[in-house]
Amino acid sequence: MFPKKNTLSLAVGLSIFHFISSQVYAENVQSDLNHLEVLPTITVKAETNEQLQKKVESGVLGTKTILDTPFSITVIDKNDIDKRGAKSMSQIFSNDASFYSPTGASATDWWGATMRGLPVRNYFADDYPIALHWGGDFPLETVDSVTALKGLTGFMYGFGTPGGAISYQLKRPLNTPKTTANIEYRNSSLFSAMFDKSDVIDSIGLKYRAVVAGEKGTAYNDSDMQRYVGSLALEKDFTDTLHWEANIIYENSDLKKEPFTFMLGEDYITSSRGNLPKATYDYDHINIDNSYYKSNTTIASTALNWTVNDHLKAKYQFGYTQKNHKSNKSFVDLLSTNGDYDGYMFNFSSRMENYLNQLMLTGNMTTGFIEHELVGGVGNIKTLYKSGQESYWRKDFTGNLYQQQHFTVTRHPNFALAKDHSETNQTYSFLSDTLKFSQQWQAILGARYTYYDVEADTNNPKGYNTKAFTPTLAILYKPIENMTTYLSYVESLEEGGIVADTYANAGEVLDATVSKQYELGVKYELNNINLTSALFRIQRAGTIDTRSNNMKYLKQDGLDIYNGFELNANAKVTDDLKLGMGLIYLKAEKKKVSAESTDLEGKTPSAVPKWNIVVNTEYHIPEIDGLSIHANARYNGARYFDNENQLKAPAYTIFNFGMSYDFKLQGLDATINANINNLFNKKYWAVGGGGYFTVGEAINGALALNINW
Repeated sequence: MFPKKNTLSLAVGLSIFHFISSQVYAENVQSDLNHLEVLPTITVKAETNEQLQKKVESGVLGTKTILDTPFSITVIDKNDIDKRGAKSMSQIFSNDASFYSPTGASATDWWGATMRGLPVRNYFADDYPIALHWGGDFPLETVDSVTALKGLTGFMYGFGTPGGAISYQLKRPLNTPKTTANIEYRNSSLFSAMFDKSDVIDSIGLKYRAVVAGEKGTAYNDSDMQRYVGSLALEKDFTDTLHWEANIIYENSDLKKEPFTFMLGEDYITSSRGNLPKATYDYDHINIDNSYYKSNTTIASTALNWTVNDHLKAKYQFGYTQKNHKSNKSFVDLLSTNGDYDGYMFNFSSRMENYLNQLMLTGNMTTGFIEHELVGGVGNIKTLYKSGQESYWRKDFTGNLYQQQHFTVTRHPNFALAKDHSETNQTYSFLSDTLKFSQQWQAILGARYTYYDVEADTNNPKGYNTKAFTPTLAILYKPIENMTTYLSYVESLEEGGIVADTYANAGEVLDATVSKQYELGVKYELNNINLTSALFRIQRAGTIDTRSNNMKYLKQDGLDIYNGFELNANAKVTDDLKLGMGLIYLKAEKKKVSAESTDLEGKTPSAVPKWNIVVNTEYHIPEIDGLSIHANARYNGARYFDNENQLKAPAYTIFNFGMSYDFKLQGLDATINANINNLFNKKYWAVGGGGYFTVGEAINGALALNINW
């Protein structure tokens, strides 16, 4: 039996279906014909057979179709995000088995997201770096699409964990004026609204796109959200060959009384005999009423594009991104299978700023029978990190998962930032050449030089610097026009990072390392079928948690080796029915560890599954023009909590269901989207990186109305 909140989600879905049915039969045949003519979204939704023909801006590799890129790439556009009511990263990429996040919607993502089993630490908005791997998602109201780049990170962006990167493509002014209004309800009482307008000021030839949005209320997990977003994108052609663009985004987010982030108590593994307490969705038992996590995000960027001639283009970019955090967040150490825990309040503040300067040239030329697409550039990324004057981590409360928690925070955190800051600089240059030998054979040769410099500060009095030359090599063969096979190799200079405040060696700067990825893949798209598959091997420096004097330290030790296979396939079975599936198989091991850590040799790194599998479907109901239903089922494999492989979180499967209806509302194009996540209310524990885990995402519903004119 579902609790009352869960029943509400199902009731929302049923009421939407009733509304759609009554609405559509009230329309006459002529309205239906007009509807088909003026609603381009219907056409877009039908084009699953052209997924691999989408062009992606691969930055240092130029603009290519997914079919012609020798790496795995997943692009999720705004239409798909809206249709499925996706709110969190786990929902956005729910149909991509290679991507995983333990964090549900309306909760703080705390070092959780992984790609191909590796942590994702690289987030970019229009190629500008931004810190999102802990403490917040990106405001989707400002986004046209979200791309998962698997393995390409190092060459694309310099530093990067080898698993991949998440790239947000921001909304740009449209060629024709358009206005969109959106209102949305999520249980139990979370409301949001968005206004998106694109137009041109003819007198000065300035295109603009402005977005304002807000969200307020109580979510399914008993958390309270208050969030405001604003963005402005500008474009102007000064001449036929000189184009200017700029973008500014600001988001303020205040998330209160979200569920605990869990850790394992020091003796839990030995005392639990491999068992876990039953997960609970009584969220008021696992939160603190006056806890909160506040963040704000700022992006300001500008770029000039100059078409020098038919064979040469230049682009200069300058951008600034900032992420601020203020934490009064609750963590607990799980002590027993009965659900007992010790609770900690974590108070800290921080600010991370990134400055990017980059000049890039793209050109094409021919030498003999070989066509060349050349991309080269130089740049600098400066990162400033400033922490608070003080942080607080102390056992403040105790409790049990199945009992009400009455603790409230009485201390007043000091969120003032310290005067000193840490500074890192990446100075780099890159060059790539895509060589086209024939219609069947291509090769990509690329190289990146990076000088990485960490300035001396209080936590790192000697500073640190290193430099590296990292190559990218690929060969592509097309046996037929719509099929690409490829073999690629890429190296990445991976930032060691700054140790988090929850470790005894907080603030320590870990050494930069070089990671490697080998990939053999095939991409095929013809008529109503598209398929991508890849075999890959990733090698990176390992990190482990060690304990000394009852204190936890983060150290680099050994290598983590990831061997895997991934497959994605989609088919348009009939004019109305689409089917899709995806899977990833991983065999990950720790190798070449130090003598003091030999017990880890051959063990699976924590939070890495053996299998993830997803199947999905979409069906357009032919009797009701504009109405479609969609669903997916996702199996997330079992994962170890620890590198010692002593305790494993069980695998689980969740089902999601939704419907979308395009119709006319007072002559305007309108869409209703209704979705239910975790349809059968599966209870589970979700393991993330860094030893953290969360209770699962309970059944929840969303209902949205979108109007365009």
